[in-house]
Amino acid sequence: MVFLPGPPATPLLRFLFLGLSTVVSLSRAQLELHVPTGLTKLQVAEGTEVVLPAWYTIQGEAFAVQPWEVPVVMWFLEQDGKDLNQVLAYINGVLSSKPRASLVYSMPSRNVSLRLEGLQEKDSGSYRCSVNVQDSQGKSRGHSSKTLELKVLVPPAPPSCRLLGVPHVGNNVTLSCQSPRSKPAAEYQWERLPPSPQIFFAPALDDIRGSLSLTNLSTSMSGVYICKAHNLLGSATCNVTLEVSTGPRAAVVAGAVVGSLVGLMLLAGLVLLYQRRGKAPEELANDIKEDATAPRTLPWPKSSDTISKNGTLSSVTSARALRSSHASPRPGAMTPTPSLSSQALSSPRLPRTNGAHPQPVSIIPGGVSSSTMNHVGAVPIVVPMQNQAGSLV
Repeated sequence: MVFLPGPPATPLLRFLFLGLSTVVSLSRAQLELHVPTGLTKLQVAEGTEVVLPAWYTIQGEAFAVQPWEVPVVMWFLEQDGKDLNQVLAYINGVLSSKPRASLVYSMPSRNVSLRLEGLQEKDSGSYRCSVNVQDSQGKSRGHSSKTLELKVLVPPAPPSCRLLGVPHVGNNVTLSCQSPRSKPAAEYQWERLPPSPQIFFAPALDDIRGSLSLTNLSTSMSGVYICKAHNLLGSATCNVTLEVSTGPRAAVVAGAVVGSLVGLMLLAGLVLLYQRRGKAPEELANDIKEDATAPRTLPWPKSSDTISKNGTLSSVTSARALRSSHASPRPGAMTPTPSLSSQALSSPRLPRTNGAHPQPVSIIPGGVSSSTMNHVGAVPIVVPMQNQAGSLV
């Protein structure tokens, strides 16, 4: 931080300031703006204040401001990629400025130094001072400008430490350290605390990125590791604890096995549930009413040759007996006995009745009396029928 005193009063300083100007006639005065040599580039910490020193002289005139002088003073901030920003202006005796900006000395004065307070990183840039002096009659007595560079520095913010990798014997891990804010950029240093202190260097250490690579881990490498981020203004630290394990990674394996078993059990349960729901309608459709009442015996209809049960029951063949009933029986001839056939012959189904139970039919060949059938030893056969619901009765 630089503060300039009031206008110098010693003849030596006055001679030096005037000697910097080119000798011209007194009728044509020349104005020149000055800044201290070696202070054209300033570096200041954030949060502090700074004075950008500047003053002007007029050749052939006393150093002190004259009553006839009407100065016009302007300060601008130039930043890369941004428009020119006016910081302060003193025009026609009126002073206007941005917040945190002011002149060191009250106007009118030939010392036009600028004071900036509460510096922020965004205040960095090139500050240009422009001075134009007129006399009381509005005639210009000269114009001059100078530029000073200001760089606001930021100390490192507390960094963040992380452990990347699995700290198991024989593995490789990386310790990461990064400060979110630092100007200029922070540099990093890693070290291990006692009882096994150690300071690390390249190539294990990357002091720009803040990473430390540890390879082929062993139990002796366990401990507390400290990272230090530092720049011109200061430093900040963080730490991470490394514990190298020797046992197998059973927890990871067990977790994977348990997860797989649970998944397989859920899948098997879903498959069984799906199959059970698919079979239920079929079982209900195939149920047979076992408690139905047995039918009574009915005479056979003469027009039927065979009676079938649901298309699959064995039939009684009486075609031969029916043919003999239409022909005149010969005296003394025996009536053939009906035979059971193991293969069903096609015959029309018996008609169904609505509501009532179907009546049983007695299978007696046409033209043959019951006494004759009994005489030859024939046995009556009762054929089950289907009711309207499709069940056997």
